[in-house]
Amino acid sequence: MPLLQADERIGRIVGIARRPFEPAEHGWTKMEYRRGDVRDPAALEQALAGADVVVHLAFLVTGEGADRPTIRAINVDGTSNTFAAAAAAGARRFVYASSVAAYGFGRDNPVVLTEDWPTRPAQHLFYAQEKAEIEHRLRRAATQHPAIGLYLLRPPIVLGPHSVGAKRFLPARVEPLARRLAALALRLPVPVPALVAPLPFQFVHEQDVGEALRLCVLGAGPPGAYNLAGDGVLTALDVARELGLVPVSVPGAPVRAAAGLLAALPFAPPQLGWAEAISTPVIMDAAKARRELGWRPRYTGLEALRDTLRAQRGD
Repeated sequence: MPLLQADERIGRIVGIARRPFEPAEHGWTKMEYRRGDVRDPAALEQALAGADVVVHLAFLVTGEGADRPTIRAINVDGTSNTFAAAAAAGARRFVYASSVAAYGFGRDNPVVLTEDWPTRPAQHLFYAQEKAEIEHRLRRAATQHPAIGLYLLRPPIVLGPHSVGAKRFLPARVEPLARRLAALALRLPVPVPALVAPLPFQFVHEQDVGEALRLCVLGAGPPGAYNLAGDGVLTALDVARELGLVPVSVPGAPVRAAAGLLAALPFAPPQLGWAEAISTPVIMDAAKARRELGWRPRYTGLEALRDTLRAQRGD
């Protein structure tokens, strides 16, 4: 929003979400905010009337507090409703925040994925399953509405001072305690050893994702799918060091195998499905976004992590 607010080419913004919100408190003079639900087609059509571009972000990430039909109604059907409302409004572009998880976690995935690799549903993680399904749905819908340019952005873990963080993966009753323990760990005067597997990670900073969204809003590059990632691939050992821990490396294969078994547990809560992402890490090539969108991330993956930790520490 600050990037759109500062761009003279953006004249008016309508925001829609379920919670109360006051744009003026953030200095966002271009935004008109309306409360609504992506499960309500009428509310979407009213909010999006006259829109040139629609950016769709709404998604239940962890699934906490919702059953699977509700999750699907918001994530999958809600996205279809939003695209239909954008088509009814005559929008020229539809920008969807997808995810690296849309590629799935197949053992045959290349070491580094480009946008040419197909998106495929994961076996267990609902988030990845629905991201892949939504992309397929949107592509089908876009063929029926060729006047709309479809942009699909696939970031990895998004970090930054305003990132929600892992607390959303914890039950609400546990989250306050976990937050206090995490803050204490970041301030410990003596490093603490930790057993860590050298699993690879990519991060991207929230500002860089925002810039990619802005470029898509403006149609800076052709419609299509774009991987987003800050430069550099980190491992869990690097993350542990940045947390102030002393990482003790353990073999990655047993950790990945255990994560796969955990994700496959029957009747497990949706949060456990995220273990599947650990079982087969996915690394992306983001050269296309640089080449075709003109996207230039300001933060490396390591810098995004450090900026997040500074905010957590209150530095």
